[in-house]
Amino acid sequence: MGFPMNAQAQAQAQAQAQTPAFGLQEGDGATLDTTPPAPAQATSAPARTAPALVLAAPRNVGVGQPFLVRLTSDLPLESVSVHWQGREVVPSISVWNNRHVALAMLGTDVLTERPGKKEELVVIASVDGRESSLRRTVRITPEDYPRQELTLPEKMVTPPKDVHARIAAEGERTTAAKNTVSAVRLWRLPLERPVQGKILSVYGAQRILNGKPKNPHRGLDFRSPMGNPVKCVADGKVILVGDHYYAGNSVYVDHGNGVVSMYFHLSEPTVKEGDEVKRGQTVGLTGMTGRATGPHLHFSLSVLGDLVDPASLFKTTADNMLQ
Repeated sequence: MGFPMNAQAQAQAQAQAQTPAFGLQEGDGATLDTTPPAPAQATSAPARTAPALVLAAPRNVGVGQPFLVRLTSDLPLESVSVHWQGREVVPSISVWNNRHVALAMLGTDVLTERPGKKEELVVIASVDGRESSLRRTVRITPEDYPRQELTLPEKMVTPPKDVHARIAAEGERTTAAKNTVSAVRLWRLPLERPVQGKILSVYGAQRILNGKPKNPHRGLDFRSPMGNPVKCVADGKVILVGDHYYAGNSVYVDHGNGVVSMYFHLSEPTVKEGDEVKRGQTVGLTGMTGRATGPHLHFSLSVLGDLVDPASLFKTTADNMLQ
């Protein structure tokens, strides 16, 4: 049997119900610039052809969207490296149906990428002592992301000067975590959905806070009640757990080959750094820590340091993405 709430509790509950769950991440503050430096040019070996190699990669990719690259060989792949926008990943090699396969996830970031550019994808492979370089030109196409206008207390939008050093230090740690590229791929598609709630705010939304344009939203906000278990989207290793100014209690999980998942605004993490976690395992409980107006989960996915739109990865397979 329940007990009636007093007038103060009723007012707090009503205010929370009327306020959309919302969280701020790094770069939403008016005084901070988190734009990463321009990537260095990729270098590769001279182009050589190999009849046994088949490269599957898209010709066009939307701004902020992830994509897959797959190299297939009839002969054993001795080594494979994938070069994209000045970064390199050495993908795991597996054997399927008597063929040798290397699969990598790449993408672009809505914060730093612009449509209309043409980027060169280079895959370097060694088969039977012979090195080959396969190249593909990928065009970056526009995406129709929505506009989101919000009115918030000014103290939520502009951090005071006395926390700038904290924010900068946290940014160094989180940037290092997002750029983790480990040797063994542990992720598979589709990813596990971290919570079952409705998506409240999509990736790429241009945020107008108190009338001022801010950085686009670089993740998904899920509706999730306070204390709800948050599931890990794939097997991996916990590489960062912290209480951060914008994101609150946060967990970063490395899934291998440059893919890192992030879970923000948790009421509490349930894992610690160094833990090996399984797909579907609870990594924390939903909360509203950091700069959040209500309980929800902010989920982001980093691919070689770029935060990409993870929405499609919860409902598609690798084969479908490569068609």
